Amino acid sequence: MEFLRPATWREALEAQANHPGAVPIAGGTDVMVELNFGRNRPPALVDLTAVDELAEWSTVDGEIRIGATMSYTKIIAELAEELPGLAMAARTVGSPQIRNRGTAVGNLGAASPAGDSHPPLLATGATVEADSVRGSRDIRIEEFYLGVKRKALEPDELIRAIRVPAKRGPQQFSKIGTRNAMVIAVCSFGIALNTLDRTVGTGIGSAAPTPRHAGDAEEFLAGNLPWDDRDPVPDGVARRFGELVADAAVPIDDVRGPARYRTHALSVMARRTLGWAWEEYRCA
Repeated sequence: MEFLRPATWREALEAQANHPGAVPIAGGTDVMVELNFGRNRPPALVDLTAVDELAEWSTVDGEIRIGATMSYTKIIAELAEELPGLAMAARTVGSPQIRNRGTAVGNLGAASPAGDSHPPLLATGATVEADSVRGSRDIRIEEFYLGVKRKALEPDELIRAIRVPAKRGPQQFSKIGTRNAMVIAVCSFGIALNTLDRTVGTGIGSAAPTPRHAGDAEEFLAGNLPWDDRDPVPDGVARRFGELVADAAVPIDDVRGPARYRTHALSVMARRTLGWAWEEYRCA
């Protein structure tokens, strides 16, 4: 297995193009697990950590652009106000050591349904920037996931950054596991209230072959929240929202939990995160 360490983004793209099947690596928190357990043995690793620009973030046309090697720790420290949902999810990832090394883009690239970054990225409507020596293209987050650990990247493409709309209202994230952190989610849920155009975004994790929206729940809630008077959410509205979120999931039984539990947990998490987000809106 070759180890390649390009110094520029162009060199990284050329390395990926010239080594079919090569795997990019930054923090290595997902890749090294696969290697250590013999689950994957790629012909080459492309280390992106020498490409300094990838470790930074910027604001572009109302979106936060997060570079491919920017760590969870940096997201928590520098973007908690602009991207609170993603920062909340980042806080649940592993230990401080893992958060210092791991990246949201790496989590995205692994495309595991249980990845903690996926629900807030879905809820906020993120965009994936994919580059190759052939050119660049944007991939909408909901079109990025193709199946369990399958993603809409060509073999010669690398993720350069993700663009996430800056906060337009309250955001929340919740995760069920045997512990609050250092654990793979049994299921997870993210919600974003866009108070400017009065829409709702959701993201479901670890309860389907891919992370996904709860589209019917989003439409229902957006049309039934008391946006103008900011009254408490009616119990019936919250309950129905939870039911629609659960209906959007297609969980399985596995070693981390049964499908029935995941369905129930999603309904509860949907109601709770809605309550937290709405209380923030009422008090603003």
